[in-house]
Amino acid sequence: MRFLVVALFSLVTAQLQAADNPYADVEVKVVPLTDSISMLMGAGGHIGVSYGPDGMLMIDDQFEPLAGKIKEALKTIGPEVPTFLLNTHYHGDHTGGNVAFGDDSIIMAHQNVRIRLVDGDKDGKLPKSALPVITYTHQASLHFNGEEIVLLHTPSSHTDGDTVVHFSDSNVIHMGDIFFKDLFPYVDIGAGGTVDGLIGSIEAILEIVEDDTKIIPGHGDGPANKADLIRYLTMLKSTSATVKHWIAEGKSEQEILDTGLGSEWQSWSWNFISEERWIKTLYNSYR
Repeated sequence: MRFLVVALFSLVTAQLQAADNPYADVEVKVVPLTDSISMLMGAGGHIGVSYGPDGMLMIDDQFEPLAGKIKEALKTIGPEVPTFLLNTHYHGDHTGGNVAFGDDSIIMAHQNVRIRLVDGDKDGKLPKSALPVITYTHQASLHFNGEEIVLLHTPSSHTDGDTVVHFSDSNVIHMGDIFFKDLFPYVDIGAGGTVDGLIGSIEAILEIVEDDTKIIPGHGDGPANKADLIRYLTMLKSTSATVKHWIAEGKSEQEILDTGLGSEWQSWSWNFISEERWIKTLYNSYR
């Protein structure tokens, strides 16, 4: 009887802990891309990691409650804490872990990322260590682990502060949330994002992507390649053109929603950006 009570108590405790922490069951998976660069998948935006003779560099850090699991995953790559932490944009599923990593890592980001993090901290709870201390407007470079790592600002895309990180020698690109692999994207119009800017940014990045380039998307199932990025661009252009055409014909938002984008794009709908939400984004962008 005592054993049953203890077992039931343990079960209830575990359920309560899971309810308090929605990330309790999240597994942070390490996906090696090259000898020196890995991708981490957990919850939120995908993480990029470079490890070599100069130490460790990390791109994005997901949600703050996952910091412990991310640190354990990093230990399987190398013993050092990240020397540099790059934020691809300001959203919390990419910067939430700044609080946990900022004391040990130098945070870099586009200047609008710092501005939005500061402006969004209405209660003043975000420590200074969680803010980018090095910012830039257009482009920056790090010479780390034997290669030039180029930070390219892509204006008015997912937000107004997006950065694409290009490992020039390793032929790896981390695209942040300007690339949702096989998913309708989130364009944060309120934070300066635009559909046309997103399309233009993808076209620009494709100019430096090679057939064997390994791409880390902001979201989506695993790493990507050039063909995945081209397919994403095709979706953006096709769905945008369709909605533009219907708007020109005088169709209302509801009429477009009732018609839908067609079976070709049904699989791109997901729990955060459904077909309905993507149509609304397009309609509000072009009406």
